[in-house]
Amino acid sequence: MEGGDRSFVCPSGLAACIMSILAFVKSGDHVLITDSVYGPVRTFADGPLVRMGVQTTYYDPYIGADIKKLIQPNTVLVYTEAPGSHTLEVQDIPAIAAEAHAAGAVVLMDNTWATPLFFRAFDHGVDVSIQAATKYVIGHSDAMLGIITTNKQTSPAMERCVHEYGQITSPDDVYMAQRGLRTMKVRLERHWATGLALAQWLAEQKEVSRVIHPALPGDKGHALWKRDFLGASGLFSVVFNDLPPAAIDAFVDELHLFNIGASWGGFESLILPIDPTAQRTATKWSAPGKAVRIHAGLEDVDDLLEDMSNAFKALRSHY
Repeated sequence: MEGGDRSFVCPSGLAACIMSILAFVKSGDHVLITDSVYGPVRTFADGPLVRMGVQTTYYDPYIGADIKKLIQPNTVLVYTEAPGSHTLEVQDIPAIAAEAHAAGAVVLMDNTWATPLFFRAFDHGVDVSIQAATKYVIGHSDAMLGIITTNKQTSPAMERCVHEYGQITSPDDVYMAQRGLRTMKVRLERHWATGLALAQWLAEQKEVSRVIHPALPGDKGHALWKRDFLGASGLFSVVFNDLPPAAIDAFVDELHLFNIGASWGGFESLILPIDPTAQRTATKWSAPGKAVRIHAGLEDVDDLLEDMSNAFKALRSHY
């Protein structure tokens, strides 16, 4: 599906992210990581990588070709995530890749949101494509898995790293991924359609400041999404106006078809209050009110909209 040279499986999505970095760094190296990166990857970069003697610079996800200004003589890799899993910035991957390759750096991409069905990473200059297969590949929230796919140039280093760190994955979990792949295209098309319908409806509510969904025409990343992506998944975020905390709590509590969950990509719809403030160093998260992240599952879209409508009634009773 990815169109790469080889794929390697790891016990989790985070393990795949970490192995992809470790395969190319040594003491004294410098790496560039998007400021919208998955939180645990930032924790790894700020902890173990520092102890290994590897320096990290976080960059604005929208930097594009200007990433050239941050590349140092010892920069060995550029880590991208498009879009970010909370704030959903769409990065200009071809522009970033061109500058990285000109400097001899490897380009890594977390492609979990779109999957290779909706973003052809290697066609856009990526060297290593990473998926938290726990999400859309598994598809049922009942197993954990990470997948790393490499091009011919990066395959030897990745194979060595995965074996050296003993990244052995259960055959049962690999089977669960094979099972999920059989229905992945059908599921993703449903997640896309339902997520977009929910996003459009939410954008019309007076209490909503903005909906962050790359497939919405008004989204900051829409033009890049339309140019480079073949579809969208069911994950997006919603920023509210400045409302009393009790109103947001009532909104979340009233939802019956949306569970609270930190992961996503399964058949069920999820909602999660988020605050990206602490996860930013190169850019600043600015919002008038609280934010939530939504994953549109496979339930009937009219049922989900009715659930949302009832939740907004509860929200409005608190201001």
